[in-house]
Amino acid sequence: MTEPPHQPPRWVDFHCHLDLYKDHAALIAECERERVATLTVTTTPKAWPRNRDLAAPSAHVRVALGLHPQLVAERESELAMLERYLPDARYIGEVGLDAGPRFYRSLPAQERVFERILRACAEHGGKILTIHSVRAVRNVLGHIERALPQDRGQVVLHWFTGTPAEARRAVALGCYFSINGEMLRSPKNRQLVASLPLDRLLTETDGPFVERKGQPVRPREVVRTVADLASLRLVSTEAMAGAIVCNLKRLVSD
Repeated sequence: MTEPPHQPPRWVDFHCHLDLYKDHAALIAECERERVATLTVTTTPKAWPRNRDLAAPSAHVRVALGLHPQLVAERESELAMLERYLPDARYIGEVGLDAGPRFYRSLPAQERVFERILRACAEHGGKILTIHSVRAVRNVLGHIERALPQDRGQVVLHWFTGTPAEARRAVALGCYFSINGEMLRSPKNRQLVASLPLDRLLTETDGPFVERKGQPVRPREVVRTVADLASLRLVSTEAMAGAIVCNLKRLVSD
């Protein structure tokens, strides 16, 4: 996604865990055939080198360097490894905060790690981050305001479920939003997504954590989310798909 592919993408999956599928390599090939510009995120820095190498020949798949907030309690020691790999990674994720009941006790460590990652990204400049913010949108935005100036990096809020006021704050900070089908199942979330600026929308699957009919969704299935977004915004599926691809191109070229 940092260089124009031989054929332009038709679809965008900006947050997917390809290495957690049983057919990782085949799925990369599928993204190529279907022309799905896919950002595959990692949950630990240890996973990044192999993921990067597997996706290296791909025109449409890029790999993000991550340290998932849900793993910080046992993996904080890998932060030094993330910082070592950081100069070679354009995309950073999955990172962020999770204040849900299962992970609330590790929130101080999560905040420590997240702040350090943001400051390292700001120091290097030009990074694009996909950020987790479960029950922690206000804190996430506060960290971004303090540690990642808009001219030093780009933020995509993955599976955003904040309030309308938090959405407006995120927009003012220059954030994009990656939307998956599961987000659009509730009327409240649909109303929130309908209020977001069209030029800040991307699509994602968050597979394999999101399933359809008992099977993990695959990157090519973002077409369903595109169609749902088109219906929500009263435009054609083709127009919505084109807008999302344009948004991706703007994001990676800034």
